[in-house]
Amino acid sequence: MHRCLQKCIRERTKSPLFLYQDMFKKTVEDLLQKALEERQDLFLIDFSVSNDNAIKIIIDGDNGVLVEDCMFISRAIEHNIDREEHDFSLEVLSSGAATPLVLPRQYKKHIGRNLEVKTGDNQSFEGELSGVDEKGIVLKWKTREPKPVGKGKVTVTKEANVAFENIKEAKVKIKF
Repeated sequence: MHRCLQKCIRERTKSPLFLYQDMFKKTVEDLLQKALEERQDLFLIDFSVSNDNAIKIIIDGDNGVLVEDCMFISRAIEHNIDREEHDFSLEVLSSGAATPLVLPRQYKKHIGRNLEVKTGDNQSFEGELSGVDEKGIVLKWKTREPKPVGKGKVTVTKEANVAFENIKEAKVKIKF
Protein backbone atom coordinates (compact mmCIF):
# COMPACT_ATOMS: atom_id res chain seq x y z
CA MET A 1 0.00 0.00 0.00
CA HIS A 2 1.25 3.50 -0.82
CA ARG A 3 2.89 5.21 2.20
CA CYS A 4 0.77 8.34 1.93
CA LEU A 5 -2.38 6.22 1.82
CA GLN A 6 -1.25 4.31 4.92
CA LYS A 7 -0.54 7.57 6.78
CA CYS A 8 -3.96 9.04 5.93
CA ILE A 9 -5.71 5.86 7.06
CA ARG A 10 -3.71 5.81 10.30
CA GLU A 11 -4.26 9.51 11.04
CA ARG A 12 -7.79 9.52 9.61
CA THR A 13 -7.11 12.82 7.79
CA LYS A 14 -8.62 11.80 4.47
CA SER A 15 -10.70 8.87 3.43
CA PRO A 16 -8.87 6.24 1.36
CA LEU A 17 -11.31 6.85 -1.51
CA PHE A 18 -10.60 10.59 -1.52
CA LEU A 19 -6.87 9.95 -1.51
CA TYR A 20 -7.20 7.36 -4.29
CA GLN A 21 -9.10 9.91 -6.41
CA ASP A 22 -6.43 12.56 -5.72
CA MET A 23 -3.67 10.16 -6.76
CA PHE A 24 -5.57 9.11 -9.90
CA LYS A 25 -6.19 12.74 -10.89
CA LYS A 26 -2.51 13.59 -10.33
CA THR A 27 -1.48 10.64 -12.54
CA VAL A 28 -3.78 11.84 -15.33
CA GLU A 29 -2.54 15.44 -14.94
CA ASP A 30 1.08 14.29 -15.25
CA LEU A 31 0.34 12.23 -18.38
CA LEU A 32 -1.61 15.13 -19.91
CA GLN A 33 1.18 17.59 -19.17
CA LYS A 34 3.75 15.28 -20.75
CA ALA A 35 1.63 14.94 -23.90
CA LEU A 36 1.15 18.72 -24.15
CA GLU A 37 4.89 19.24 -23.75
CA GLU A 38 5.42 16.89 -26.68
CA ARG A 39 2.85 18.75 -28.80
CA GLN A 40 3.41 22.41 -27.95
CA ASP A 41 0.96 23.56 -30.65
CA LEU A 42 -1.84 22.16 -28.46
CA PHE A 43 -2.94 23.65 -25.16
CA LEU A 44 -5.39 22.86 -22.39
CA ILE A 45 -8.71 24.68 -22.05
CA ASP A 46 -10.37 22.54 -19.37
CA PHE A 47 -9.66 19.36 -17.43
CA SER A 48 -11.76 17.49 -14.90
CA VAL A 49 -12.00 14.10 -13.25
CA SER A 50 -15.34 13.25 -11.64
CA ASN A 51 -15.83 11.09 -8.56
CA ASP A 52 -16.53 8.09 -10.81
CA ASN A 53 -13.23 8.64 -12.73
CA ALA A 54 -14.84 10.16 -15.81
CA ILE A 55 -12.00 12.17 -17.34
CA LYS A 56 -12.95 15.13 -19.54
CA ILE A 57 -10.28 17.11 -21.38
CA ILE A 58 -10.91 20.08 -23.67
CA ILE A 59 -8.01 21.21 -25.84
CA ASP A 60 -7.35 23.85 -28.44
CA GLY A 61 -4.48 24.40 -30.82
CA ASP A 62 -2.61 27.26 -32.43
CA ASN A 63 -3.68 25.88 -35.81
CA GLY A 64 -7.00 24.38 -34.71
CA VAL A 65 -7.59 20.83 -33.52
CA LEU A 66 -7.94 17.73 -35.67
CA VAL A 67 -9.43 14.39 -34.66
CA GLU A 68 -5.87 13.03 -34.73
CA ASP A 69 -4.86 15.60 -32.08
CA CYS A 70 -7.64 14.42 -29.75
CA MET A 71 -6.58 10.81 -30.41
CA PHE A 72 -2.96 11.69 -29.56
CA ILE A 73 -3.96 13.12 -26.16
CA SER A 74 -6.35 10.25 -25.52
CA ARG A 75 -3.73 7.61 -26.27
CA ALA A 76 -1.08 9.39 -24.20
CA ILE A 77 -3.33 8.93 -21.18
CA GLU A 78 -5.20 5.72 -21.89
CA HIS A 79 -2.13 3.68 -22.88
CA ASN A 80 -0.32 4.65 -19.68
CA ILE A 81 -2.99 3.79 -17.11
CA ASP A 82 -3.63 0.18 -16.15
CA ARG A 83 -7.31 -0.65 -16.75
CA GLU A 84 -6.96 -3.60 -14.36
CA GLU A 85 -6.12 -1.15 -11.58
CA HIS A 86 -8.33 1.82 -12.56
CA ASP A 87 -11.84 1.91 -13.97
CA PHE A 88 -12.26 5.15 -15.92
CA SER A 89 -13.83 6.78 -18.95
CA LEU A 90 -11.96 9.28 -21.09
CA GLU A 91 -13.31 12.04 -23.31
CA VAL A 92 -11.00 14.39 -25.23
CA LEU A 93 -12.72 17.25 -27.04
CA SER A 94 -11.70 20.28 -29.03
CA SER A 95 -12.91 23.69 -28.00
CA GLY A 96 -16.10 24.20 -30.00
CA ALA A 97 -16.86 27.02 -32.41
CA ALA A 98 -19.48 28.48 -30.06
CA THR A 99 -17.34 28.03 -26.95
CA PRO A 100 -16.13 31.28 -25.36
CA LEU A 101 -12.44 32.09 -25.72
CA VAL A 102 -10.76 31.73 -22.33
CA LEU A 103 -7.01 32.02 -22.94
CA PRO A 104 -5.09 34.88 -24.58
CA ARG A 105 -3.41 32.26 -26.78
CA GLN A 106 -6.76 31.44 -28.42
CA TYR A 107 -7.30 34.94 -29.82
CA LYS A 108 -4.35 34.96 -32.23
CA LYS A 109 -5.82 32.33 -34.53
CA HIS A 110 -9.04 34.33 -34.80
CA ILE A 111 -7.54 37.55 -36.17
CA GLY A 112 -9.75 38.72 -39.03
CA ARG A 113 -12.88 37.06 -37.63
CA ASN A 114 -15.80 38.77 -35.93
CA LEU A 115 -16.03 38.54 -32.14
CA GLU A 116 -18.70 39.44 -29.65
CA VAL A 117 -17.02 40.68 -26.47
CA LYS A 118 -18.65 41.45 -23.12
CA THR A 119 -16.54 43.36 -20.62
CA GLY A 120 -16.46 43.45 -16.84
CA ASP A 121 -17.95 46.97 -16.89
CA ASN A 122 -21.03 45.70 -18.78
CA GLN A 123 -20.08 46.99 -22.21
CA SER A 124 -20.55 44.90 -25.34
CA PHE A 125 -18.60 45.13 -28.56
CA GLU A 126 -18.99 43.28 -31.81
CA GLY A 127 -16.35 43.69 -34.45
CA GLU A 128 -13.45 42.25 -36.38
CA LEU A 129 -10.51 41.13 -34.27
CA SER A 130 -7.72 43.18 -35.82
CA GLY A 131 -4.95 42.75 -33.27
CA VAL A 132 -3.75 40.81 -30.25
CA ASP A 133 -0.84 41.49 -27.92
CA GLU A 134 0.16 40.40 -24.41
CA LYS A 135 -2.22 42.95 -22.81
CA GLY A 136 -5.41 42.56 -24.83
CA ILE A 137 -7.22 42.74 -28.14
CA VAL A 138 -8.23 45.35 -30.72
CA LEU A 139 -11.69 45.21 -32.29
CA LYS A 140 -12.74 47.27 -35.33
CA TRP A 141 -16.20 47.75 -36.76
CA LYS A 142 -18.09 50.10 -39.08
CA THR A 143 -21.16 52.00 -38.03
CA ARG A 144 -23.46 54.65 -39.48
CA GLU A 145 -23.52 57.96 -37.62
CA PRO A 146 -25.20 61.29 -38.32
CA LYS A 147 -23.12 63.72 -40.37
CA PRO A 148 -21.46 66.43 -38.29
CA VAL A 149 -23.09 69.03 -40.53
CA GLY A 150 -26.29 68.59 -42.52
CA LYS A 151 -28.70 65.72 -42.89
CA GLY A 152 -27.92 62.08 -43.53
CA LYS A 153 -25.44 59.59 -42.15
CA VAL A 154 -21.85 58.71 -42.82
CA THR A 155 -20.04 55.39 -42.32
CA VAL A 156 -17.26 55.57 -39.74
CA THR A 157 -14.78 52.99 -38.49
CA LYS A 158 -14.66 52.51 -34.72
CA GLU A 159 -12.00 50.77 -32.69
CA ALA A 160 -11.91 49.39 -29.16
CA ASN A 161 -8.88 48.21 -27.20
CA VAL A 162 -9.98 45.68 -24.60
CA ALA A 163 -7.59 44.35 -21.96
CA PHE A 164 -7.72 40.60 -21.29
CA GLU A 165 -8.39 41.28 -17.61
CA ASN A 166 -11.52 43.24 -18.59
CA ILE A 167 -13.01 40.56 -20.87
CA LYS A 168 -15.87 38.76 -19.18
CA GLU A 169 -16.78 36.70 -22.26
CA ALA A 170 -15.63 36.59 -25.88
CA LYS A 171 -17.16 34.45 -28.60
CA VAL A 172 -16.45 34.08 -32.28
CA LYS A 173 -19.48 35.14 -34.31
CA ILE A 174 -20.21 32.51 -36.93
CA LYS A 175 -21.82 33.67 -40.15
CA PHE A 176 -23.87 31.34 -42.31
